Amino acid sequence: MPHIRQLDSHVADLIAAGEVVERPASVVKELVENAIDAGASAVAVEVQRGGMGLIRVTDNGCGIAPGELPTAFLRHATSKMRFAEDLGKIGTLGFRGEALAAISAVSRTEILTRQKGAAAGASLHLEGGVAGAVEEAGAPEGTTIIVRDLFYNTPARLKFMKKDSAETAAVAGLMQHLALSHPDISFKFIKDGVEALHTPGDGKLESAVYAALGRDFARSLTAVKGRGGEVEVSGFVTKPLMGRGSRSMQVFFVNGRFIKSQQLTASLDEGYRNQIMKGKFPGCVLAVTVPVTAVDVNVHPAKTTVKFAREREVFDAVYHTVLDCLAADSAPRPEPRPAAETVNPRQDFFQTMDAKTFREKAAAPASKPQPVQPTPVRPAWNTEWKTTARVADRKPEPFAYEPRKKPAGGALSAPPPSVTARPAPVKESVFVSRTEPAVKPEPPKRPFVPAIPAQQTMELPEQQTIEPPKEAPWRIAGEVLHTYIVCESEDGCVWLIDKHAAHERVNFDRLQASLEPPMRQTLLQPIAAELGREDGALLLENLPLLEQFGFACEDFGDGAILVREVPADINAEDTVPTLEEFAEKLRTGRSPAERREGLLHTMACKAAIKGGWTSDPAELRVLVDKVQSGQVRFCPHGRPVAVKLTKYELEKMFKRA
Repeated sequence: MPHIRQLDSHVADLIAAGEVVERPASVVKELVENAIDAGASAVAVEVQRGGMGLIRVTDNGCGIAPGELPTAFLRHATSKMRFAEDLGKIGTLGFRGEALAAISAVSRTEILTRQKGAAAGASLHLEGGVAGAVEEAGAPEGTTIIVRDLFYNTPARLKFMKKDSAETAAVAGLMQHLALSHPDISFKFIKDGVEALHTPGDGKLESAVYAALGRDFARSLTAVKGRGGEVEVSGFVTKPLMGRGSRSMQVFFVNGRFIKSQQLTASLDEGYRNQIMKGKFPGCVLAVTVPVTAVDVNVHPAKTTVKFAREREVFDAVYHTVLDCLAADSAPRPEPRPAAETVNPRQDFFQTMDAKTFREKAAAPASKPQPVQPTPVRPAWNTEWKTTARVADRKPEPFAYEPRKKPAGGALSAPPPSVTARPAPVKESVFVSRTEPAVKPEPPKRPFVPAIPAQQTMELPEQQTIEPPKEAPWRIAGEVLHTYIVCESEDGCVWLIDKHAAHERVNFDRLQASLEPPMRQTLLQPIAAELGREDGALLLENLPLLEQFGFACEDFGDGAILVREVPADINAEDTVPTLEEFAEKLRTGRSPAERREGLLHTMACKAAIKGGWTSDPAELRVLVDKVQSGQVRFCPHGRPVAVKLTKYELEKMFKRA
């Protein structure tokens, strides 16, 4: 039996580091949160090679005393807590004192700091958690921490890192959330020497949203603010018609801390119930403020999950705030001002009035007409055209064939008799020609029959009998609601077929069985799809897979993807929703086969006939034939495509049985 012994301190630090530091974005999160807690008003973050090569975080906060630098990198060393009672009222982003110790244990770390008002600063270098000597150094007020060669001493962790582009996108997404949670702080993010984010730090949330999430998303938002008990909710939500294909644009904060909460997501969805299209999700930037004693942030090492003391109160506050905002936007607009109160400085110009005023003015007795100045007549641009004659008043003019001249060496045929030709049908127009040119119709041509010598005989191929197609054992009775096909089978049953679900299944089976990529269509104008940095990086990682599905994409910067080609079955306006769903399928798929199947589902759905469309009868016949033959029974999502009603069931409905 193995003996129990205490682990070496270095091994223990590596294990503890694995709980806090999962990837470069985890390092950035801990360091930036420390900068925010230090009272910084400006924070700059720079990464190289996705953070695996270099992470530099600079702030203008309070700084660290030189004598406390070695202590700051010890486990459970913090300036934010003193007693056990402080755990129940945590008001800072960091509090455990494990971040610096965990980061330094798996990297080469250097810190440069100077307190406000101090004459000189101090620096400290650590490698693998082992600290050197504190040295005096010149430094600006604040703190700069440099992390190099992350996970250089933990190969087991290093092999699970993703591509540099994916790690950079994760850091960029984190910086977005931090910038939105603290609009009063100016954040700057530099990746591989290029500035990717810079917020003004003016304290306005709308400014941070515009800088972090883009202009298009900012324009789709509407402000919300409400309160329920001790819970206050403020921020922005998207309008119902601006729903998105995934939840990637749902951002929640609790007391300035970015969190992921299924409870807040459910309350947001409940507020949009029956107001947003099925399959679409609202976007939001919502800040929830609760008393520090009513929330527990010590639930997860990454501090992205919290627990509320009164969950129902938080749920109701978010739900009613969102619902009241959407109800206010859909409220009827105020009546327009009466025409009599409308100031029109130019009385000779167009006047604006409602329908009632117009009818009253038309029914009033006409006033004495004012003399009208004669308008100079504009000369006709072509005197060869009449403007008063009509086509129906004209009479056809007779014309005759001219006799053909005798060709050289040939017989002269008799000239055809003079005939009167009908005029060609002419569309009625304001302008009519004075004269009609004579038209000579061509004489009828005889079919060419080749001459066969009497001595030669031709063997004609044996004629094949083509049997007429058999009558289908069903009959299409019609279509209702432009969505459901009504069909009667030969056994006396009535079928209701969902044409979208049936067509979706047909597309899915075709795509799954095809060995060639779908046909593409080149867009006349490329589409810049703004999907967010994380979704954009996820799709850029899978560009070969997108090529297999008929998409030609490239990086457009700041999380946007430039789409130049799309599958022939996809409409151009469905490009962005399709890519959003692709990103969601790639994120949630557990295996390559499951991800590919999810992408096929999306492709089949986007290319299928939509409910409400007017369909050609030939399309309906093909769908009914596949359903009646048993080829199509369920859509790719598992929903039935047809409902069967027997004659007995119908008679029972009408009380005939």
